[in-house]
Amino acid sequence: MNVRSQSVYRGSLAARLMALLIPLVFSLTRVDGHDWPQFLGPKRNGADDEESIAKSFPREGPSRLWQRKVGQGFSSPIVISNRVVICDRVDSDELVECLDANTGKTVWTLKSPTTYQDDFGFDEGPRATPAFADGRIFTMSAEGLIQSIDFSTGKKFWSVATKKEYGARKGYFGMACSPLVENGTVIVNIGGESGAGTVALEAATGKLRWKATDDEASYSSPIAATFDSQRYILVFSRSGLLGLEPESGKLKFEFPWRARNSASVNAATPLVIGNKIFLSASYQTGAALLEIVEANPKKIWSADDVLSNHYSTSVYHDGFVYGFDGRQEQGQSFVCLELATGKNKWREERFGAGTVIISGDQLVVLTEKGELILAPASAKEFKPTARAQILGSGVRSYPALANGLLYARDKQNLACFDLRKQ
Repeated sequence: MNVRSQSVYRGSLAARLMALLIPLVFSLTRVDGHDWPQFLGPKRNGADDEESIAKSFPREGPSRLWQRKVGQGFSSPIVISNRVVICDRVDSDELVECLDANTGKTVWTLKSPTTYQDDFGFDEGPRATPAFADGRIFTMSAEGLIQSIDFSTGKKFWSVATKKEYGARKGYFGMACSPLVENGTVIVNIGGESGAGTVALEAATGKLRWKATDDEASYSSPIAATFDSQRYILVFSRSGLLGLEPESGKLKFEFPWRARNSASVNAATPLVIGNKIFLSASYQTGAALLEIVEANPKKIWSADDVLSNHYSTSVYHDGFVYGFDGRQEQGQSFVCLELATGKNKWREERFGAGTVIISGDQLVVLTEKGELILAPASAKEFKPTARAQILGSGVRSYPALANGLLYARDKQNLACFDLRKQ
């Protein structure tokens, strides 16, 4: 082969390799319709719009594809492009771990030292769920360390210690806000000082873009929504609901909503349904439905005895809200609520605590004791079509549902279960 032929061959080979690599690189930087890329899923509302699961599974439970040990933490897994990202703690390190979604094997691990201690003797791992955007993973530790990480390699781009930089406070159970990525910014409710109740950091650099309010942090996570063609960042702080302008952090509206008891928290993420917002909190607070009219929240109804979410967020389907009512330690009920009126349609008393997501018209309930339950999202009755013990006790983290596979963790293990339609 002459020199010119070799050059042409090399060029052709390079072109073919690039043609193969570009789709791979692109797949690791975008969100697929079947992914679960952040807290509460693609739309941050606990919904899997792909309707990817079967109506039931065998009595012994769904097939477990893999299981692996994980450290401490209440952080939920996320799923992007056949990879799973999970945050946990082993000894004195908080870990961000990227795993193969099909096998559970480690792809990369990023370690960060931590000295966090829980004042109540609970779990001392990370609470916040990571978020994926534009080829990066964004995390927040129990001590408020925010990190930007290369999804492909695990390399850290930047980190910000919000406790040091903005006076972020520990709160009762550490810092737990799952980052929201919106229009090139990473938004977290940290309860900082000097107007840094909520901060927005540039996703590319970690530099402060804006800060807003003096509200203390809650255990809820922010969500973005559009009302009357205007975009808002909704933050359910310890004091109530805030509507912030995404570009500047300017306060556009607020709605006070918290318990009279000072030893209380707001934890559930607001549910956005059209131009309405559903709020719920425990500690004799209850639920409220708001309508946003000309950038002002108008209360449609409120009640303190219909659906008070303690730590888990409810889901919405076809005019009704489904969720856990009452304090976790007192034995929660699982209820169906009519959104328009605030009236209960049915109530499963002493059901116990847990989380709920929805796939199409099916409720996917994972109890704190590790039982998985499938049931139609029906206002007539709660009638499970399948239930089985799949994990150990102490399940507080939300599962992730992607491509019909459920990724869930208890205190010791992360496992993948096959719920796909046959």
